[in-house]
Amino acid sequence: MNEESLTTILKNWRRTFHQHPELGFLEYRTTFTIGKELESLGFTLHIGQDALRSESRKGVPSKQELEKHEAEAIEWGVEQSWMELMKGGHTGVVATWDTGKPGKHSAFRFDIDALPIHETHDSTHLPFQEGFHSRVDGAMHACGHDGHTAIGIALAHYIHNNNESLSGTFTLLFQPAEEGGRGAKAMTDNGWLQHVDEFYTGHIGIHSMPVGTIAASVEGFLASSKLNVTYKGRSAHAGMNPEEGKNALLAAATASTQLYTIPRHSAGASRINVGKLQAGAGRNVIADRGYLELETRGENAKIQDFVHTEATRMIQAVGDLYDVSTEIEEVGETSSFECSQEAVDAVQARCIGSSTIQEILPVTAVSGSEDASFMVNEVQQQGGIATYMLFGTPLAFGHHHPSFDFDEEVLPVALETYINIVKGGHTCAGLVK
Repeated sequence: MNEESLTTILKNWRRTFHQHPELGFLEYRTTFTIGKELESLGFTLHIGQDALRSESRKGVPSKQELEKHEAEAIEWGVEQSWMELMKGGHTGVVATWDTGKPGKHSAFRFDIDALPIHETHDSTHLPFQEGFHSRVDGAMHACGHDGHTAIGIALAHYIHNNNESLSGTFTLLFQPAEEGGRGAKAMTDNGWLQHVDEFYTGHIGIHSMPVGTIAASVEGFLASSKLNVTYKGRSAHAGMNPEEGKNALLAAATASTQLYTIPRHSAGASRINVGKLQAGAGRNVIADRGYLELETRGENAKIQDFVHTEATRMIQAVGDLYDVSTEIEEVGETSSFECSQEAVDAVQARCIGSSTIQEILPVTAVSGSEDASFMVNEVQQQGGIATYMLFGTPLAFGHHHPSFDFDEEVLPVALETYINIVKGGHTCAGLVK
Protein backbone atom coordinates (compact mmCIF):
# COMPACT_ATOMS: atom_id res chain seq x y z
CA MET A 1 0.00 0.00 0.00
CA ASN A 2 1.48 3.33 -1.04
CA GLU A 3 1.68 6.59 0.88
CA GLU A 4 -1.35 8.04 -0.87
CA SER A 5 -3.46 5.01 0.09
CA LEU A 6 -2.42 5.28 3.73
CA THR A 7 -3.31 8.99 3.72
CA THR A 8 -6.75 8.14 2.35
CA ILE A 9 -7.20 5.53 5.07
CA LEU A 10 -6.26 8.12 7.68
CA LYS A 11 -8.76 10.73 6.52
CA ASN A 12 -11.61 8.29 6.01
CA TRP A 13 -11.17 6.59 9.36
CA ARG A 14 -10.81 9.90 11.20
CA ARG A 15 -14.10 11.13 9.75
CA THR A 16 -15.85 7.84 10.47
CA PHE A 17 -14.91 7.97 14.15
CA HIS A 18 -15.67 11.69 14.37
CA GLN A 19 -19.27 11.07 13.34
CA HIS A 20 -19.79 8.37 15.97
CA PRO A 21 -18.14 9.51 19.23
CA GLU A 22 -18.46 7.40 22.37
CA LEU A 23 -17.57 8.34 25.93
CA GLY A 24 -15.17 6.44 28.17
CA PHE A 25 -15.98 2.75 28.77
CA LEU A 26 -18.91 3.11 26.35
CA GLU A 27 -16.78 2.76 23.19
CA TYR A 28 -18.51 -0.46 22.05
CA ARG A 29 -18.99 0.52 18.43
CA THR A 30 -15.52 2.08 18.26
CA THR A 31 -13.83 -0.99 19.74
CA PHE A 32 -15.71 -3.32 17.40
CA THR A 33 -14.85 -1.20 14.35
CA ILE A 34 -11.15 -1.07 15.22
CA GLY A 35 -11.06 -4.75 16.09
CA LYS A 36 -12.71 -6.00 12.91
CA GLU A 37 -10.28 -3.97 10.79
CA LEU A 38 -7.22 -5.27 12.62
CA GLU A 39 -8.61 -8.80 12.64
CA SER A 40 -8.81 -8.63 8.83
CA LEU A 41 -5.11 -7.73 8.77
CA GLY A 42 -4.13 -10.78 10.79
CA PHE A 43 -3.40 -9.18 14.16
CA THR A 44 -4.02 -11.19 17.30
CA LEU A 45 -6.76 -9.41 19.25
CA HIS A 46 -7.38 -9.14 22.98
CA ILE A 47 -10.80 -7.78 23.90
CA GLY A 48 -12.75 -7.14 27.09
CA GLN A 49 -11.14 -8.43 30.27
CA ASP A 50 -8.32 -9.86 28.14
CA ALA A 51 -7.41 -6.26 27.27
CA LEU A 52 -7.74 -4.59 30.65
CA ARG A 53 -8.04 -5.41 34.32
CA SER A 54 -11.64 -4.85 35.31
CA GLU A 55 -11.04 -3.79 38.91
CA SER A 56 -8.44 -1.19 37.88
CA ARG A 57 -11.00 0.84 35.92
CA LYS A 58 -12.21 4.07 37.50
CA GLY A 59 -15.30 6.13 36.86
CA VAL A 60 -17.19 3.31 35.14
CA PRO A 61 -20.66 4.51 34.03
CA SER A 62 -23.76 3.26 35.82
CA LYS A 63 -25.24 -0.12 34.98
CA GLN A 64 -28.25 1.60 33.41
CA GLU A 65 -26.04 3.72 31.14
CA LEU A 66 -23.88 0.76 30.17
CA GLU A 67 -26.89 -1.36 29.25
CA LYS A 68 -28.41 1.47 27.22
CA HIS A 69 -25.28 1.87 25.11
CA GLU A 70 -24.83 -1.87 24.78
CA ALA A 71 -28.33 -2.18 23.33
CA GLU A 72 -27.65 0.67 20.92
CA ALA A 73 -24.40 -0.95 19.81
CA ILE A 74 -26.12 -4.27 19.13
CA GLU A 75 -28.81 -2.46 17.16
CA TRP A 76 -26.10 -0.72 15.11
CA GLY A 77 -24.44 -4.00 14.25
CA VAL A 78 -21.89 -4.96 16.89
CA GLU A 79 -21.76 -8.75 16.90
CA GLN A 80 -23.23 -10.46 19.95
CA SER A 81 -20.03 -12.47 20.48
CA TRP A 82 -18.06 -9.24 20.75
CA MET A 83 -20.61 -7.67 23.08
CA GLU A 84 -20.35 -10.64 25.41
CA LEU A 85 -16.67 -9.84 25.80
CA MET A 86 -17.12 -6.08 26.15
CA LYS A 87 -20.29 -5.79 28.23
CA GLY A 88 -20.09 -3.98 31.52
CA GLY A 89 -17.77 -1.30 30.16
CA HIS A 90 -14.84 -3.51 29.11
CA THR A 91 -14.02 -1.56 25.97
CA GLY A 92 -10.74 -1.05 24.15
CA VAL A 93 -8.65 -3.55 22.24
CA VAL A 94 -5.03 -4.68 22.33
CA ALA A 95 -3.62 -5.96 19.03
CA THR A 96 -0.34 -7.87 18.84
CA TRP A 97 1.86 -8.76 15.88
CA ASP A 98 4.84 -11.10 15.78
CA THR A 99 7.00 -10.82 12.66
CA GLY A 100 8.49 -14.25 13.37
CA LYS A 101 11.97 -12.74 13.44
CA PRO A 102 13.97 -11.84 16.57
CA GLY A 103 14.04 -8.18 17.50
CA LYS A 104 12.67 -5.51 19.78
CA HIS A 105 9.21 -5.41 21.33
CA SER A 106 7.65 -2.00 20.68
CA ALA A 107 4.30 -0.80 22.01
CA PHE A 108 2.16 2.09 20.79
CA ARG A 109 -0.86 3.59 22.51
CA PHE A 110 -3.83 5.34 20.84
CA ASP A 111 -6.74 6.70 22.92
CA ILE A 112 -10.24 6.24 21.49
CA ASP A 113 -12.80 8.03 23.70
CA ALA A 114 -14.76 11.24 23.11
CA LEU A 115 -16.06 14.01 25.39
CA PRO A 116 -19.53 15.00 26.70
CA ILE A 117 -19.65 18.13 24.51
CA HIS A 118 -22.26 19.34 22.02
CA GLU A 119 -20.44 19.92 18.73
CA THR A 120 -21.08 23.27 17.07
CA HIS A 121 -23.12 23.47 13.89
CA ASP A 122 -21.47 26.70 12.88
CA SER A 123 -21.07 26.98 9.11
CA THR A 124 -17.35 27.71 9.45
CA HIS A 125 -16.71 24.43 11.31
CA LEU A 126 -15.15 21.98 8.83
CA PRO A 127 -16.78 18.81 10.18
CA PHE A 128 -20.18 20.50 9.83
CA GLN A 129 -19.30 21.97 6.42
CA GLU A 130 -18.32 18.59 5.02
CA GLY A 131 -20.95 16.52 6.78
CA PHE A 132 -18.87 14.46 9.21
CA HIS A 133 -19.87 16.24 12.43
CA SER A 134 -21.03 14.23 15.45
CA ARG A 135 -24.23 12.27 14.99
CA VAL A 136 -24.49 11.73 18.75
CA ASP A 137 -26.21 14.44 20.73
CA GLY A 138 -24.01 15.59 23.58
CA ALA A 139 -20.87 13.71 22.55
CA MET A 140 -17.97 14.94 20.43
CA HIS A 141 -14.40 14.12 19.53
CA ALA A 142 -13.16 17.47 20.82
CA CYS A 143 -9.61 16.40 21.65
CA GLY A 144 -8.29 14.63 18.55
CA HIS A 145 -8.74 11.04 19.67
CA ASP A 146 -10.57 10.30 16.41
CA GLY A 147 -7.32 11.21 14.67
CA HIS A 148 -5.25 9.12 17.07
CA THR A 149 -7.44 6.08 16.39
CA ALA A 150 -7.12 6.56 12.63
CA ILE A 151 -3.33 6.80 12.96
CA GLY A 152 -3.26 3.54 14.92
CA ILE A 153 -5.27 1.72 12.26
CA ALA A 154 -3.05 3.06 9.48
CA LEU A 155 0.07 2.01 11.42
CA ALA A 156 -1.41 -1.48 11.68
CA HIS A 157 -1.81 -1.52 7.90
CA TYR A 158 1.85 -0.52 7.52
CA ILE A 159 3.06 -3.28 9.84
CA HIS A 160 0.91 -5.85 8.02
CA ASN A 161 2.08 -4.73 4.57
CA ASN A 162 5.77 -4.65 5.51
CA ASN A 163 6.10 -7.73 7.68
CA GLU A 164 8.84 -9.22 5.50
CA SER A 165 11.16 -6.26 6.08
CA LEU A 166 10.40 -5.92 9.80
CA SER A 167 11.60 -7.81 12.86
CA GLY A 168 10.49 -8.26 16.43
CA THR A 169 7.02 -7.82 17.88
CA PHE A 170 4.48 -5.01 18.13
CA THR A 171 1.70 -4.23 20.58
CA LEU A 172 -0.94 -1.64 19.64
CA LEU A 173 -3.06 -0.47 22.57
CA PHE A 174 -6.34 1.19 21.62
CA GLN A 175 -7.15 2.56 25.05
CA PRO A 176 -10.60 3.52 26.37
CA ALA A 177 -11.46 6.29 28.83
CA GLU A 178 -8.40 8.53 28.61
CA GLU A 179 -10.49 11.55 29.54
CA GLY A 180 -10.52 11.79 33.31
CA GLY A 181 -7.54 9.45 33.70
CA ARG A 182 -9.61 6.26 33.87
CA GLY A 183 -8.41 3.72 31.31
CA ALA A 184 -4.63 3.51 30.96
CA LYS A 185 -3.99 2.05 34.40
CA ALA A 186 -6.48 -0.75 33.68
CA MET A 187 -4.49 -1.74 30.57
CA THR A 188 -1.17 -1.27 32.34
CA ASP A 189 -2.24 -3.45 35.27
CA ASN A 190 -3.09 -6.22 32.80
CA GLY A 191 0.61 -6.60 32.02
CA TRP A 192 0.81 -5.27 28.45
CA LEU A 193 3.77 -3.00 29.16
CA GLN A 194 5.97 -5.67 30.74
CA HIS A 195 8.92 -6.78 28.62
CA VAL A 196 8.45 -3.82 26.24
CA ASP A 197 11.70 -2.37 24.91
CA GLU A 198 10.26 0.85 23.47
CA PHE A 199 6.95 2.65 24.09
CA TYR A 200 5.64 5.56 22.03
CA THR A 201 2.47 7.57 22.20
CA GLY A 202 1.50 11.12 21.42
CA HIS A 203 -1.15 13.74 20.82
CA ILE A 204 -2.37 15.91 17.99
CA GLY A 205 -2.26 19.59 18.91
CA ILE A 206 -2.09 20.59 22.59
CA HIS A 207 -0.18 23.63 21.33
CA SER A 208 -0.95 25.42 18.09
CA MET A 209 2.04 24.64 15.86
CA PRO A 210 2.52 24.43 12.08
CA VAL A 211 1.78 21.13 10.38
CA GLY A 212 5.12 19.39 9.89
CA THR A 213 6.38 20.26 13.37
CA ILE A 214 6.63 17.47 15.92
CA ALA A 215 7.93 17.34 19.47
CA ALA A 216 9.89 14.23 20.39
CA SER A 217 8.96 14.59 24.07
CA VAL A 218 7.04 16.72 26.55
CA GLU A 219 7.54 17.95 30.08
CA GLY A 220 5.06 19.37 32.56
CA PHE A 221 2.15 16.92 32.74
CA LEU A 222 0.80 16.89 36.30
CA ALA A 223 -0.18 14.01 38.52
CA SER A 224 -3.90 14.25 39.30
CA SER A 225 -6.93 12.75 40.98
CA LYS A 226 -10.60 13.04 39.99
CA LEU A 227 -13.19 12.98 42.78
CA ASN A 228 -16.98 12.81 42.95
CA VAL A 229 -18.42 13.94 46.28
CA THR A 230 -21.96 13.36 47.52
CA TYR A 231 -23.36 14.97 50.67
CA LYS A 232 -26.56 13.42 52.03
CA GLY A 233 -28.64 15.33 54.54
CA ARG A 234 -32.34 15.52 55.49
CA SER A 235 -35.16 17.36 53.73
CA ALA A 236 -37.49 19.66 55.66
CA HIS A 237 -39.92 22.49 54.97
CA ALA A 238 -37.86 25.68 54.88
CA GLY A 239 -40.65 27.78 56.42
CA MET A 240 -42.48 25.47 58.80
CA ASN A 241 -39.74 23.34 60.38
CA PRO A 242 -36.27 24.22 59.04
CA GLU A 243 -34.66 23.02 62.26
CA GLU A 244 -35.45 19.44 61.26
CA GLY A 245 -33.39 19.67 58.07
CA LYS A 246 -29.76 18.88 57.45
CA ASN A 247 -28.64 21.11 54.60
CA ALA A 248 -26.54 19.26 52.02
CA LEU A 249 -26.65 22.27 49.70
CA LEU A 250 -24.79 24.39 52.23
CA ALA A 251 -22.22 21.63 52.67
CA ALA A 252 -21.63 21.38 48.92
CA ALA A 253 -21.47 25.16 48.48
CA THR A 254 -19.10 25.60 51.41
CA ALA A 255 -16.82 22.83 50.21
CA SER A 256 -16.74 24.25 46.67
CA THR A 257 -15.37 27.56 47.93
CA GLN A 258 -13.20 26.39 50.81
CA LEU A 259 -11.31 23.89 48.63
CA TYR A 260 -9.73 26.84 46.87
CA THR A 261 -8.12 27.93 50.16
CA ILE A 262 -5.77 24.93 50.15
CA PRO A 263 -2.29 26.52 50.08
CA ARG A 264 -0.24 26.30 46.89
CA HIS A 265 2.81 24.10 47.36
CA SER A 266 6.25 25.70 47.55
CA ALA A 267 7.98 22.77 45.83
CA GLY A 268 6.15 23.06 42.52
CA ALA A 269 2.90 23.51 40.63
CA SER A 270 -0.36 22.52 42.30
CA ARG A 271 -3.96 22.86 41.16
CA ILE A 272 -7.51 22.28 42.37
CA ASN A 273 -10.76 22.83 40.55
CA VAL A 274 -14.42 22.22 41.30
CA GLY A 275 -16.01 21.75 37.89
CA LYS A 276 -19.54 20.76 38.83
CA LEU A 277 -21.93 21.59 41.69
CA GLN A 278 -25.50 20.30 41.96
CA ALA A 279 -27.85 20.61 44.93
CA GLY A 280 -31.41 21.28 45.96
CA ALA A 281 -34.95 20.56 44.81
CA GLY A 282 -36.92 23.77 45.39
CA ARG A 283 -36.84 27.18 47.02
CA ASN A 284 -38.81 26.09 50.08
CA VAL A 285 -37.03 22.78 50.64
CA ILE A 286 -33.99 22.17 52.82
CA ALA A 287 -31.75 20.30 50.38
CA ASP A 288 -31.02 16.69 51.29
CA ARG A 289 -28.39 16.15 48.60
CA GLY A 290 -25.35 18.02 47.32
CA TYR A 291 -22.96 16.82 44.64
CA LEU A 292 -19.50 17.99 43.51
CA GLU A 293 -17.08 16.92 40.81
CA LEU A 294 -13.53 18.13 41.33
CA GLU A 295 -9.92 17.40 40.55
CA THR A 296 -6.56 17.90 42.23
CA ARG A 297 -3.19 18.15 40.47
CA GLY A 298 0.45 18.32 41.43
CA GLU A 299 3.78 18.61 39.64
CA ASN A 300 4.89 15.35 41.22
CA ALA A 301 3.46 12.61 43.40
CA LYS A 302 4.41 14.36 46.65
CA ILE A 303 2.64 17.59 45.73
CA GLN A 304 -0.38 15.75 44.32
CA ASP A 305 -0.65 13.70 47.52
CA PHE A 306 -0.58 16.91 49.55
CA VAL A 307 -3.40 18.56 47.58
CA HIS A 308 -5.44 15.35 47.50
CA THR A 309 -5.05 14.75 51.24
CA GLU A 310 -5.99 18.32 52.10
CA ALA A 311 -8.98 18.22 49.74
CA THR A 312 -10.40 15.00 51.18
CA ARG A 313 -9.79 16.22 54.75
CA MET A 314 -11.62 19.46 54.02
CA ILE A 315 -14.51 17.72 52.22
CA GLN A 316 -15.06 15.44 55.22
CA ALA A 317 -14.72 18.30 57.71
CA VAL A 318 -17.40 20.31 55.90
CA GLY A 319 -19.73 17.33 56.00
CA ASP A 320 -19.18 17.03 59.73
CA LEU A 321 -19.77 20.78 60.13
CA TYR A 322 -23.24 20.54 58.60
CA ASP A 323 -23.99 17.11 60.12
CA VAL A 324 -24.50 15.42 56.75
CA SER A 325 -23.02 12.16 55.51
CA THR A 326 -20.09 12.38 53.11
CA GLU A 327 -19.23 10.02 50.26
CA ILE A 328 -16.03 10.49 48.26
CA GLU A 329 -15.58 8.43 45.09
CA GLU A 330 -12.19 8.27 43.37
CA VAL A 331 -13.07 8.21 39.64
CA GLY A 332 -9.74 8.87 37.93
CA GLU A 333 -6.04 9.44 38.37
CA THR A 334 -2.85 10.16 36.50
CA SER A 335 0.81 10.24 37.43
CA SER A 336 3.68 12.52 36.53
CA PHE A 337 6.40 11.15 34.26
CA GLU A 338 9.63 11.98 32.45
CA CYS A 339 10.34 10.91 28.88
CA SER A 340 13.40 8.75 28.26
CA GLN A 341 16.24 10.62 26.59
CA GLU A 342 17.08 7.47 24.61
CA ALA A 343 13.56 7.49 23.14
CA VAL A 344 13.81 11.20 22.32
CA ASP A 345 17.11 10.55 20.56
CA ALA A 346 15.54 7.65 18.66
CA VAL A 347 12.65 9.80 17.40
CA GLN A 348 15.03 12.53 16.25
CA ALA A 349 17.44 10.14 14.57
CA ARG A 350 14.77 8.06 12.83
CA CYS A 351 12.79 11.04 11.53
CA ILE A 352 15.70 12.94 9.94
CA GLY A 353 15.11 13.34 6.21
CA SER A 354 11.37 12.78 6.42
CA SER A 355 9.31 14.07 3.52
CA THR A 356 6.55 15.49 5.76
CA ILE A 357 8.33 16.32 9.04
CA GLN A 358 9.81 19.79 8.73
CA GLU A 359 10.96 20.43 12.30
CA ILE A 360 11.65 18.16 15.26
CA LEU A 361 11.59 19.83 18.66
CA PRO A 362 13.41 17.77 21.29
CA VAL A 363 10.93 18.79 24.02
CA THR A 364 7.84 20.97 24.46
CA ALA A 365 6.35 22.22 27.72
CA VAL A 366 2.77 21.18 28.45
CA SER A 367 0.26 21.34 31.28
CA GLY A 368 -2.80 19.33 32.18
CA SER A 369 -2.56 15.60 32.85
CA GLU A 370 -2.27 12.38 30.86
CA ASP A 371 -3.03 8.83 31.96
CA ALA A 372 -0.47 7.37 29.54
CA SER A 373 1.81 8.30 32.44
CA PHE A 374 1.13 4.85 33.91
CA MET A 375 2.30 3.18 30.70
CA VAL A 376 5.44 5.33 30.41
CA ASN A 377 6.39 4.68 34.03
CA GLU A 378 5.72 0.94 33.74
CA VAL A 379 7.94 0.55 30.67
CA GLN A 380 10.76 2.50 32.30
CA GLN A 381 10.49 0.53 35.54
CA GLN A 382 10.85 -2.65 33.47
CA GLY A 383 14.04 -1.31 31.87
CA GLY A 384 12.59 -0.03 28.59
CA ILE A 385 12.46 3.46 27.10
CA ALA A 386 9.38 5.61 26.47
CA THR A 387 8.31 9.01 25.23
CA TYR A 388 5.20 11.09 24.59
CA MET A 389 5.16 13.13 21.38
CA LEU A 390 3.19 16.06 19.99
CA PHE A 391 2.11 16.52 16.37
CA GLY A 392 1.72 20.11 15.26
CA THR A 393 -1.45 21.61 13.82
CA PRO A 394 -2.95 25.10 13.87
CA LEU A 395 -5.74 25.31 16.47
CA ALA A 396 -8.38 27.98 15.94
CA PHE A 397 -10.10 26.68 19.08
CA GLY A 398 -8.58 24.85 22.01
CA HIS A 399 -9.11 21.27 23.05
CA HIS A 400 -12.45 20.43 24.71
CA HIS A 401 -14.19 23.28 22.83
CA PRO A 402 -17.41 22.74 20.80
CA SER A 403 -15.60 24.11 17.74
CA PHE A 404 -12.38 22.12 18.18
CA ASP A 405 -10.87 20.80 14.97
CA PHE A 406 -7.42 20.14 13.55
CA ASP A 407 -5.81 20.32 10.14
CA GLU A 408 -6.11 16.80 8.73
CA GLU A 409 -2.70 17.21 7.09
CA VAL A 410 -1.26 16.47 10.53
CA LEU A 411 -2.42 12.86 10.19
CA PRO A 412 0.17 11.73 7.60
CA VAL A 413 2.85 13.60 9.55
CA ALA A 414 2.01 11.70 12.72
CA LEU A 415 1.76 8.42 10.83
CA GLU A 416 5.14 8.94 9.18
CA THR A 417 6.63 9.61 12.62
CA TYR A 418 5.38 6.25 13.86
CA ILE A 419 6.44 4.50 10.65
CA ASN A 420 9.94 5.96 10.93
CA ILE A 421 10.10 4.74 14.52
CA VAL A 422 9.09 1.25 13.38
CA LYS A 423 11.51 1.20 10.44
CA GLY A 424 14.39 2.52 12.51
CA GLY A 425 13.99 -0.03 15.27
CA HIS A 426 12.69 -3.10 13.46
CA THR A 427 14.33 -3.50 10.05
CA CYS A 428 15.69 -6.95 9.33
CA ALA A 429 18.85 -5.35 7.92
CA GLY A 430 19.60 -4.11 11.43
CA LEU A 431 19.69 -7.59 12.93
CA VAL A 432 22.96 -9.17 13.95
CA LYS A 433 23.36 -12.33 11.85
